[in-house]
Amino acid sequence: MILNVFERLSILSILPKESDYTTIKIIRKLRENLSFTEEEYKKLKFETGNETIKWDNKEDISKEIEIGEKATDIIIEALKKLDSEKKLTDQFFDIYEKFIR
Repeated sequence: MILNVFERLSILSILPKESDYTTIKIIRKLRENLSFTEEEYKKLKFETGNETIKWDNKEDISKEIEIGEKATDIIIEALKKLDSEKKLTDQFFDIYEKFIR
């Protein structure tokens, strides 16, 4: 699936921190796939602040990310949980559309 920088960061922010062994193993691989290479990091010029991340939008790199069936289920479950708790924000709109609609 092709994801841009914002989508990658957004998905990383909703992945569960706790689960069973096999799910955590899948989440670790997914985090690795969604993370940024040193080359991307240099191009994007990331800056972190008070719970915010900024980057050079001129270099908004989209990338093909391998997301398996179980990893997709984990993302969908996290998005549905946010939705059911009425905590879904505009930040997750495009991701919700990609994974659930």
